Amino acid sequence: MARLMPLHVRILAAALRLGARLPLRVLHAAGTLLGRLAALLRTRDHRVARRNVELCFPELDAAAQALLLRNTLEQTGKAMLELARVWGDPRAALADVRTVHGLEHLQAARAHGRGVLLAAPHLGAWELLNLYLSTLGPLTILYRVPQRPAFEQFLREARGALGAEAVRAEASGVRLLFRRLKEGRMVGILPDQRPKGGEGEYAPFFGHPAKTMTLLSRLSHRSGAQVVLAYAERLPRGAGYAIHFEPGEAAIGDEDPQLAVAALNRGIEACVRRVPEQYQWTYKRFSFRRPGSGPDPVYTS
Repeated sequence: MARLMPLHVRILAAALRLGARLPLRVLHAAGTLLGRLAALLRTRDHRVARRNVELCFPELDAAAQALLLRNTLEQTGKAMLELARVWGDPRAALADVRTVHGLEHLQAARAHGRGVLLAAPHLGAWELLNLYLSTLGPLTILYRVPQRPAFEQFLREARGALGAEAVRAEASGVRLLFRRLKEGRMVGILPDQRPKGGEGEYAPFFGHPAKTMTLLSRLSHRSGAQVVLAYAERLPRGAGYAIHFEPGEAAIGDEDPQLAVAALNRGIEACVRRVPEQYQWTYKRFSFRRPGSGPDPVYTS
């Protein structure tokens, strides 16, 4: 029997179910206002996103960078409020998917017979993408334990509402991922989270060194599973979503971790450049710090 969630978590779940009754266009309009408020108040998200835009789009003039920053914060607000629909009423959220592009890439990878690694960066509505993938076949997703452990059960149930199996990002979870790939299943990983501690390798991302996970590449190398990149693009004015699949480079599974993570980052960057305002630029993706080099200077300004 599932353990009863704490009261504050149950209140959040009830609030999401209520919010799910609102049309998507209303949630996204409210999210736009929330993003504009973040810009007005010069919040942490505003500061981090501004720095990331400066680093990654030096070819843009000041006005164009400011526009991208504003759009990014508005998309961040939409990402927050659309969770009411995604987690509060998954079936209604799936009905908002309007088009699917590149599904043949996923089908070809599945036909290969060694499982599929879905690299789903923090681009667009990645929580909705999880729901959509759950309708295509057996899916296992990797997740980090939230900073507030009381929410872990809720997140597992929300992400597994349509059958996805959620496993912790720990040794036992990684072993399970290998087994699932051998069984021919799909495995979904967010590939652009900064690894903790001494894990990961540095590889270029938008022209700057970004510490990048090696797990996905190791899984591909050891299992023979092909990599497919995927994201759910938000359509304008709350019109719904477009799902996109792109084939990953074979080099993502190279035994050389430097070559592998460089190929992975190239694939992520190519997806991000298609809808740059929908990437999670509020995340501290970069670090120019090397061991023994002192404080990280990237986000200190």
